Amino acid sequence: MPTKSDMFYNPRWFTEEQTREMESPRGRLLFASCRSGTNLAKKVFNKYREQLRKAGVDDKISNLFDVDGVFSDSETRVRLGEPVSGCDVYLFQALRDPTSDRSVNENYMAFLIAARAFRENGARHVVAILPYLAYARQDKPTRFEREPTTARLMADLAIEAGVDRLVTWEPHSAQIRGFYGSMSVNTLESLTFFGNEFKNLKGDNTIVVAPDVGASKLVTHFADFVRINYAIASKERLNDGKVVIKEIVGDFENKTSAIILDDMISTGGSIKELIEKLIERKKVKEFHIGVSHNLCIDKAYDRLWPFKQEGLIKKIITTNSIPQTAKFRKLVEVRDLSDILCRTINRIHYSKSVSEVFYPFNDAKKPTRQKKE
Repeated sequence: MPTKSDMFYNPRWFTEEQTREMESPRGRLLFASCRSGTNLAKKVFNKYREQLRKAGVDDKISNLFDVDGVFSDSETRVRLGEPVSGCDVYLFQALRDPTSDRSVNENYMAFLIAARAFRENGARHVVAILPYLAYARQDKPTRFEREPTTARLMADLAIEAGVDRLVTWEPHSAQIRGFYGSMSVNTLESLTFFGNEFKNLKGDNTIVVAPDVGASKLVTHFADFVRINYAIASKERLNDGKVVIKEIVGDFENKTSAIILDDMISTGGSIKELIEKLIERKKVKEFHIGVSHNLCIDKAYDRLWPFKQEGLIKKIITTNSIPQTAKFRKLVEVRDLSDILCRTINRIHYSKSVSEVFYPFNDAKKPTRQKKE
């Protein structure tokens, strides 16, 4: 029997090997992760295998988890434990991981070095799976502060490292897509996710509220999805970081329950201020909150926990885009993104439409809000 060194590859062998290894034209499927991304990567990997087994297919897919480490001088180390030539790599990383002592910068560096390692060792594609895209809030300089557009710098670094596609969950700014040039960017939207979470709260006494103009597009589409009224708040950030709600535009007649949707909870200042204003001005008595990302910052817990204790906040829904600490698991309900990411990866691997995973809002049957008689 010939050894690997004796093998002479040919078109017939290649066709048979593709069938045996379930390869798509993109190459052999490989799940990979840096340490902070491993927990979610394993969940998605297991979900993918489960879907293959349900389809009656032998689940021969590979993984390389925890590819990063640290040298004795604290520099990041990445080592790949097997050949990756010709692979279609899906590289997971949690850029913010409050359950570890690794900073955003350390996790970002590990991700970039890992992407370069896969490229230098022959991977055909490297798809970044970054559910929470750190630095996306720095998409433009703060006025008069002489800041850089850091989000664009991070895009440049990812491209230079060899990433050729990005998958992220509800980034802070839609314009970051343009920073990645010709690279494909899949910004997975939370509209269907929140629609399913809160679809039973569509009584006449309920209204959905955007904490600021940035969340208004999500909120207006959500209002269409579940057929309720919406409102939009206008806020101002003061120099000391305090948030002030200037105005809330919307019809609050007979509204006692509010759904608040936003992309993230950072320090919790915007949501705290909005809740206080809705209680004071609009007489709202209960709140249901949905955010794509919870950054697990202690100040947010201190600001929102009293509302939870008083029964004003009924629930806060978030996702595992960021690993949640034990402390915050008392405050929030965490939903798993593994099924969404599993189906997204499956469609990318076989060059199919990713939008099929989500609600087809361009469909002529799109629901619309019912007008008052």
